[in-house]
Amino acid sequence: MGIMAYIELVPVEKASGLLRQLYDGAIARAGKVFNIVKTMSPNPPVMEASMNVYLRIMRGPSGLSRMEREMLATVTSRANECHY
Repeated sequence: MGIMAYIELVPVEKASGLLRQLYDGAIARAGKVFNIVKTMSPNPPVMEASMNVYLRIMRGPSGLSRMEREMLATVTSRANECHY
């Protein structure tokens, strides 16, 4: 068996500063912080940049509706065998 990577996630209750702000934003949008977001918790500036890109793609101006964008994300995740 190969070596598995391990990322120590910062729990919501231990977050502070920028990370706390980002977690609070995630909670406001989705009601919780998904693990895919928590994987970036050791580096809040990277999380912030990633979330900004995500929000621009999913909620910014587009010729696609929000539902169409969510559907494309779901189909792409399924095709890539991502189960998050």
